[in-house]
Amino acid sequence: MLDRAQVLHVARLARLELTEVELERMAAELSHVLEHIEKIRELDLDDVPPTSHVVDVVNVLRHDDPEPSLRRETALRPAPEPVDAGGFGVPSPAAA
Repeated sequence: MLDRAQVLHVARLARLELTEVELERMAAELSHVLEHIEKIRELDLDDVPPTSHVVDVVNVLRHDDPEPSLRRETALRPAPEPVDAGGFGVPSPAAA
């Protein structure tokens, strides 16, 4: 099982703050995940080609054809006043 220092290290890398209860739970859960990975490592996968999807993925993206966009005046028409520097004016996060 992962110890407290290892869980804290992973949490720091993920930029997470964990409570003591969460630390205990994460140690158990991460240890469980690592046990599954060890089981997978025992399999002979030398003849299995690497894949990114379980099934073949075909035609998942449309062809990217350039199309005319809205004119700036049309896009800004519903904007609340004032329009700032040719774009939507929004309050700064400090003012919210």
